[in-house]
Parts: sequence; structure tokens; C-alpha cells
Amino acid sequence: MNTTANYQPPPSSQPPFSDSDLDSDSDSDSENFQVGSDLSNSIFKTYLEFSSSSSSSSSSSITAVDLSKIQSFLTSSSSGALSCLICLERIRPSDPTWSCSSLCFAVFHLLCIQSWARQSSDLSAARAAARLPITAETAAKQATWNCPKCRSSYSKSEIPRCYLCFCGKLRDPPSDNPWILPHSCGEICNRPLPNNCGHFCLLLCHPGPCPSCPKSVKARCFCGSVEDFRRCGFKNFSCNKLCKKRLDCNKHNCSEICHPGTCPPCRARETYRCRCGKKEEEKDCCDRDYRCENECKKLLNCGKHVCERGCHGGDCGECPLQGNRTCPCGKRIYEGMPCDGVAPVCGATCNKLLNCGFHRCPERCHKGPCVETCRTMVKKACWCGGLKKEVPCYQDLSCERKCLRMRDCGRHACKRRCCDGDCPPCSEVCDKRLRCKNHKCPAPCHRGACAPCPIMVTISCACGETHFEVPCGTEMDHKPPKCRKLCKITPLCRHASTSKPHRCHYAACPPCRAPCEEEYPCGHKCNLRCHGPRPPPNPEFTLKPKKKKSNHQTECTPGTPCPPCPELVWRPCVGEHFGAERMMVCSNTTRFSCDNLCGNLLPCGNHYCTKTCHPLETQPSSSGHQKRSESCEVCNLPCQKVRMPKCSHPCPLPCHPGECPPCKVLMKRSCHCGAMVHAFECIHYNNLSEKDQVAARSCGGPCHRKLPNCKHLCPEICHVDKCPAPDKCSKKVTVRCKCQTLKKEWICQDVQAAYRDTGNDPKDIPKNQFGLGLLPCNSDCKRKIQEVESALQLRKPKVLEKKEPENKKHGPKRRKRRDRIQEGKQVSRFQEFVATMKRLLLFIIIVAALIAVTYYSYKGLLQLSDWMNEVELQRAKRRRSRF
Repeated sequence: MNTTANYQPPPSSQPPFSDSDLDSDSDSDSENFQVGSDLSNSIFKTYLEFSSSSSSSSSSSITAVDLSKIQSFLTSSSSGALSCLICLERIRPSDPTWSCSSLCFAVFHLLCIQSWARQSSDLSAARAAARLPITAETAAKQATWNCPKCRSSYSKSEIPRCYLCFCGKLRDPPSDNPWILPHSCGEICNRPLPNNCGHFCLLLCHPGPCPSCPKSVKARCFCGSVEDFRRCGFKNFSCNKLCKKRLDCNKHNCSEICHPGTCPPCRARETYRCRCGKKEEEKDCCDRDYRCENECKKLLNCGKHVCERGCHGGDCGECPLQGNRTCPCGKRIYEGMPCDGVAPVCGATCNKLLNCGFHRCPERCHKGPCVETCRTMVKKACWCGGLKKEVPCYQDLSCERKCLRMRDCGRHACKRRCCDGDCPPCSEVCDKRLRCKNHKCPAPCHRGACAPCPIMVTISCACGETHFEVPCGTEMDHKPPKCRKLCKITPLCRHASTSKPHRCHYAACPPCRAPCEEEYPCGHKCNLRCHGPRPPPNPEFTLKPKKKKSNHQTECTPGTPCPPCPELVWRPCVGEHFGAERMMVCSNTTRFSCDNLCGNLLPCGNHYCTKTCHPLETQPSSSGHQKRSESCEVCNLPCQKVRMPKCSHPCPLPCHPGECPPCKVLMKRSCHCGAMVHAFECIHYNNLSEKDQVAARSCGGPCHRKLPNCKHLCPEICHVDKCPAPDKCSKKVTVRCKCQTLKKEWICQDVQAAYRDTGNDPKDIPKNQFGLGLLPCNSDCKRKIQEVESALQLRKPKVLEKKEPENKKHGPKRRKRRDRIQEGKQVSRFQEFVATMKRLLLFIIIVAALIAVTYYSYKGLLQLSDWMNEVELQRAKRRRSRF
């Protein structure tokens, strides 16, 4: 369908601006604002003049309320924020438009609304032709279409076919005059004002609804007691006094405050009788006419029956049983029967029409109502026509088939059971993403395009006084309005008192451009631009317009603390060595090592630290000076100081300051003769003189040292150095001959003299032979030697006889050991045979067990398979029996 055939622009019309002029941002903010303000003043001039001259003191507030909607349209038009809800494109001043005249007064592109209206009307006609018993031509004539925003209904004949101004008087309004609002004729609107007051709009041709009538008329309040001059659009008012109108009861007056419409029911409480007069109750005046729950039971005119009606007023009427009477079925008439007589049954078939409307009662004439359910068997078809069956007349027939027809939406099937073909509208929610990309379609599932998003988004300046509405989804394509008022937000940085004021703006306030100058703890000042906190934007309007990305990087993010101090200072190394300072940033607290040796005196006071330059911790001492702690290496060397008095023992403590403690090591010193060992403390022994040391070491007893020339001990008291007079030993020594047969006792010094005479030194003589051989042998000595030799000869054969049996015993032991080994070998061969037989028997048992397990497992699987087949057959039989 060609949607451009209905609108042809006049040949003489030329657009005053090109597309590039409209899209460009060459116009300044002040010029745009001046044009918008002039348009508002020119449009509202006549209305404001008339309102100020003929309205009451509250005219200013009422005028602001009436013109707010038009002002919003004008702000959107002047700022270029007017957008079409259908295509979400910007409406240019030269674009043909159409505006809704029912509720929303939204502006659309003419081509967009024509396409929208045709598609909606065609879809509506197709639905009507499918669901209603009418022809397609009739459905097309009666088709309607809705406004995309307010959903107001329009007929097919109201589809716009030409481009008209807002008031509808001028076709193809000019767009080349910058002092006339786009899409308007520039003349007075002159449309009838709302509420059918008879007056016409005094504004210039404008978008949106016409304001209320500004003329002053003489009007009464709702209750009619006060008469005053009021604006025609607001002539209905309340005097805020009691209404005092006569109520429907014609007895009481209205007690409400002056109000519109009819007065409420009378609520005065009194005691009233019911219609029959038997019961009295306290009720509201509006409920005074009521009926009790008792029956009337008054005697009728016949004098035989009572009234069976409920509570009522007036006469009870004639007896209903008087006159001609009939049998229960009405076929036989009985004349002249008294009212107290019972009409007999006629005996014929009742033949009254039953509740079904098709069959009659087959019973004989009877009293009371006929049967409620018609049980005549008839052949019925279900709603969908898929099942036909004979059923009782009262029973409805329906099948279990689900309707597979597509509903009007074309997306979901009906799925009703036994549907008659008139499928209901789809009850699912459309839930498609709308073109605004922010919301989903809330309408029921439908065919064709979804309606535009009806939500309007407000874009405002920071103070909120200048704002306009744009369709949802187009807020990112529009710039915020320009407000010429000063910003009322107080800066949060430290320069609030000296900062320059700025104009009202969109979103957050611009950053402060004054230098920070905040003092660091080190004493320097921050030289960057102010980076204090910024006031947040107005939370009511959170839209953000598109902004060009800038490559410029700010010095510091607003709302953050000052960066570290960037000043350069000289810093010593961690060991505080002279000449090792470096230039560093003030905020850089990193400490460095100069790679030299530490060289600080260790706590021991004797050595120096050999570590590489390292940090030194300082602690305040009692004297007020900084004392270095034990951050250097720990001295693990032994104490190397010389003790006083001198001793050979080292100090047991590690390297330490000051003097070493006294040496209390126990020294073991033997006496001069070596018979006793004394234990002395080192400090005590070394403090003695040499004479005292000799006296202290003496044991006070005999010397106990052997003389050098003999085996006797020194007879002197324990003494120092060598024993005196070793050659004058007076001890007795036993002297023997060579065969040790003869012996005598000599004095030791004589024995030593005898050895010297023979040319031998007494020192070289062994101790066990000292004095042996000094006496000569005699005849007794020779006889004794012979006896000894004869005894030795007798002993030799006995020794040989004893040794021979020992050698004979070795042979049987070896033979027994060899026999024992052979017996062990014979036993091991038998054991090997027994072990082999055991292994063979175990293997046979294992093979037999495996064969048995395999056989019985296979047999069990066969039985399980047969059982499962039987179960499956039983299930199949049950299913067949069900169907």
C-alpha cells in the first residue's frame, strides 16, 4: 500500500531550513532560548491580557495550571525535542504532522499515522469479519483505529489525508517563518473551549489542549446560596457552607458541605413501621419504606383463605381460587366450584412444555411442577461437531478434542476442549520488546506491530523549572533544556564561599577550577585544580545525553582526596650514612639501602655490624636522646677479653660489654706427690701467692713417689721437686741366687752399691728381678735342678696321651653333620611333592567354582528375562482392557 499518495506538498512551498541547518549546533544557546521565549509570549499574549483584566486574585495560579501542558509542548518544539511515537524519529519543522485531538494531543508524522491507521483498521475489519456474522465490506466500513498513545478510537473516515495546522484551519502551514511556531498557522486558535461554555480559545494556533475559558461570568455555588463572578472555565465552585437543600423525604435538609451533584440519601434516624404495620424498627430516613419478614395472613374477602403474600401495603385483593377453575394440566374446566374445593385431575396426559423447550411432559395430569430434567433420548453433536451420540435431552455432549485453530494473534493455538469454532481472543501477554528498548508490550497477544510505548520521559534542568517531555526511547537523542536561571546548588568543596556562580544546568555541577591549596601533613600545599566533592545531580531526572568522548584527562577525579605530595626532597639511606642521600618525591616513603656496610657499634660494645646498610629503629631513652634498638645483627662470638687476674679459662658468656664475671671454675690440682687431687676455684687459686699455692697443694702425708733407683717410696713428707738422697734408701730388699734357692735380706742402698760394682745401673734392673742373682749358687741348688728336670720328663708322655683322644673326636662330628644334611635334602623333596599336589588341588577347586558361577548366572538371567516378558504382556492386556 502506498502511504504517500494522500499528501502532496504544494509546489510553491519551500523549506526555510535545510537538514544540515536543523541538525547542526551552530546556533548559540542564547538565540535558541530567545526564540522560544518570544514564541511563548506571542502565543499567550492575548490569553494573559484577558485573564489579568477580568479574573480574580487567584488568576495567576489557575493560569499556570491551565498553560502547563501547552508550555511543555512549546518547550519541546522550540528545543527540537518533539519526536514521533511510531518511528521514534525527530519531528522537523518542515515535516507534515498530525496531532491527536481526543486526550493526549501527541504529535506524529503524517505518513506514520496514515500507515498506522490503515494497518489498524484493516486488522480490526479482519477480526470483525472472522468473529461476527457480517460481510467483509460491512466490517471494513465499521472498522476503527486507535491513537498510538492514548488509544482513543477513531473511525476509518477520520484517517488524516492532509497536513493541517494545530487548530485545523490552514492546510499545509508554512515552516519558513522563525517567529511562528512550527506546524501552526500563527492565527488565533478559535476552537470551542471545553465544557461547551460557548466561548472560543483566544491563544494563537498551538499544540495540546486548549486552556480553560478565561472570561468572567456570574455564577452560583453548587448549593445556590452564594453568587459570585468567576472565570468561565472554573464557574463551578463550592461556598464551603452547609448545603441545606431539601432532601427527597421533603422533611429534612442536606447537612453536607456545599457539593456538586445530587445530595446523598437522608440519614436521619427515626422509628418507622413496615408496610403491613406489624413491626416497628429504628432506621434511616432513606430506608423508612421497608418490608418485614412475616407473611400477611389477613383473611381474604371469601372468608375462607388468608393472604399468602409477604409484607405489603393496601388491600390483599380477591381470593385467587374463586371463579372458573381447571385441572392441573388445564385441559378440563370446572365451573361453579367453591374456592375451598379441590379441582380433580382429568386423567389425560399432562403434555406441558418442559424446560428444554422441545419436549412435553409424558406423565398423566398431576399436581405440582413437571420434572425438571427432560430424559428423552435425542441424537446430539458436540460443540466442535466431531462426536455424535444419543444422550438424554437435558445432558450436554462434549468431546475431549483440543482445538488446534490459531487465535487472532496468529501465534498461539486455541487448545480449548470441544471448541465451537468461535475461539476467544488470546489471553497471553504479548511481552514483545517495544521500539523504545526499555519496556515490553503489556497488551494481550495480538497480530501486527505493537503499539508504541505510551510512557513519556521528562528531561529537566537541574532546578527542575525548565523541562519537557519526550517519548520513551528518544531521551538519549535530545539535549536538555537551556535554563537562564542561576544554579541554586551550593558547592561542597572548600571554595564554596569564593566560587563564581553559574547558570542552571543538566546533571551534576561543573567542577571547581580554583587551585586546591590544601596543606599536606609534610607542610607542602596541593597545587592541582580543586578536586573536592561535587553535588550529585537531581535524582528525579537521571537521563544522560550523549556526549563526545574527550581525550583530555583530568588531573584528579572530583570527590577524591588530594594525591600524594609530588615535591622533591633529599632523603638519607636507611642506615643514615653520610654522603648517601638521594633526591626523592616527598610522598614516596620507600626507603633505600646504599649497599655499604652498616658499621654501627653492636650492643656488645666490642664489635661492629657487618650487614649491608639496613634500617635502624629508634626508641626514646630515659635521657631524652634517641637510642638505637637491636636492629643490627646479634653478636654471637664468644667473649675474648683477658680476665683479671689472668686465668686459662675463657669467659662463659657471649660477647658482652663491661668486665667479665669472676671465674668460678673448679681447678683440679694434684699434690706434689700425686697421691691426692685438690679442687680450687680459679679466682681463689690465682689470687694466692706462689708460696701459698705450694702450701695449699701439699697433702701433708708421705711423699708416695717411687725412688728412681729402686722400687721403694720416698720416706719424706709431700714435697716439691725431686725426692732428696735417692741413693740412701734404708728399706730391706730380699736378695736371691740365680736359681732362687738361696735368699737374704740386704739394705736397699747396699743392693744398689752391689749392682754398681758389677757395672749395672740399678735403674735398668726390672722390679721383679731386683736383687736376683746377687748371691752365688751352692750344691743344694744343683740337686734341686735335677729333680725338676726329671719331673719334666715324666710329664711329657701324659700330655701326649691326653691329646690323642681329642684328635679322634673330630672325625665323628663331621660325619654326623654330613648325614644330617642328606636327611634334610630327602625331607625337602617330599615336601615339594606335597606342595605341588596342594597347588593342583586348589586350581581344580577354583576352576570348578568359576564354572558353577557362570552356569547359575546364565540360568538366572534367562529366568529374569522370562519374568520381564510376562510383566510386559500383563501391562499390555491392562491397557487394551482400559481402551
